[in-house]
Amino acid sequence: MSGAGPSQAANSAPAGGSAAAKPQAWGASPAATLAGWLAFIETLHPKAIAMGLERVAAVAARMDLRLTCPIVTVGGTNGKGSTCAMIEAICRHAGFRTGLYASPHLMRYNERVRIAGEAAADEALAAAFETVETARLGEPHDAQATPLTYFEFGTLAALDLFARAPLDVLILEVGLGGRLDAVNIVDTDVAVVTTVDIDHVDYLGPTREHIGREKAGIFRAGRQAICGDPDPPHSLLEHADAIGAPLWRISRDYSYATEGSQWRYSGPGGARYGLPIPALRGTHQLANAATALAVLDALRDRLPVAASAVRDGLVGVELPGRFQVLAGRPVVVVDVAHNPHAARVLSDALGAMSFHPRTFAVFGMLTDKDIDGVAAALRARIDRWYIAPLPGPRGASAQRIEAVLRGIGIESGAIRAFGDIADAFRAARSDANETDRIAAFGSFLTVAAVLSAARERP
Repeated sequence: MSGAGPSQAANSAPAGGSAAAKPQAWGASPAATLAGWLAFIETLHPKAIAMGLERVAAVAARMDLRLTCPIVTVGGTNGKGSTCAMIEAICRHAGFRTGLYASPHLMRYNERVRIAGEAAADEALAAAFETVETARLGEPHDAQATPLTYFEFGTLAALDLFARAPLDVLILEVGLGGRLDAVNIVDTDVAVVTTVDIDHVDYLGPTREHIGREKAGIFRAGRQAICGDPDPPHSLLEHADAIGAPLWRISRDYSYATEGSQWRYSGPGGARYGLPIPALRGTHQLANAATALAVLDALRDRLPVAASAVRDGLVGVELPGRFQVLAGRPVVVVDVAHNPHAARVLSDALGAMSFHPRTFAVFGMLTDKDIDGVAAALRARIDRWYIAPLPGPRGASAQRIEAVLRGIGIESGAIRAFGDIADAFRAARSDANETDRIAAFGSFLTVAAVLSAARERP
């Protein structure tokens, strides 16, 4: 591994938390299947999110992880998943063997770990979890096993798989924040912050300045830093300057411009003309694509990428759940937007679509998110709201969501409550005409439930 960071990490787990389990007997395997391992690692720490790099770095040191390829770490409030996907797609079309770590997943845990474009197999993940558990327990004489959160454990398992695979480039998506995220135990070659906006205020702070400093924690002295936010917080700029991280900023050091049905990129590595619009929908994706190309500029000496690979990667990139339009009628749009910034982007994207007489929302969020801000950002686009709770203790109840909607002036007749997201989607699909539109948003859990329900025959 390139190195361990000096600070603490915040690590996301599935909805809810559970009491810490008693340490396993040394050398014992607590699970044989991936499903068993996932159930087990939810029990290892009493908190779903816990601060501190010390735990994860200590276990990583025992594992003696060694990552020798160029590493790109991507953080940001929104856009980091899209940027990672575009970097991966372009590099793969250039003939490079890629590793990608992303979170959370939509349908299967395996989505979080991709090698050469393929999700890790159950057996490979289970074996990596076994390796992490052995290191977590330590030697037989250790008095106490190291407690790890769900995200910490999964991150170490992913790094173990990447260390064993012959990779040309590794792309790591930050889970929460940056300075305090488990992936920050790895010293990256290029660190990216896509955007900075208000989210996770309980862990990152209440203002963009607080959050910007946390996200800038992935920068490294003497290593290239890139910021895709056109108005970055002063805290981010000051931190980059203080540690001596050279910083490229969008609209200053690199830029993009639309040219009819194509677009142009200009950056430190030169200009690229006649680029196709990315397959990921939404005009905001051009900024993410430009940031991905800036990353490739930073690595051009180690990862040369031809123009054809850039074009093929942009056309072929896929990322489910990001303004994804499902086939069939009525039109169904799913988007994982779960903070006001992402909701405003989704609102603009919905407004740019062709005309639909009515738009029905399928809406569910976690209780620790800004439900008011998301609902307000999309209020003007929605005619009817089909709401439901999300599973787990973090899921906001339908009653709370309805109270929020009523509080921003939505009449009760435009709101219907259901027991779960799948039922809400089925009702919306039943009520909608072929020319109407359904927009499902608010959480990865919301989108996952709708994607599953959409497979059913109407």
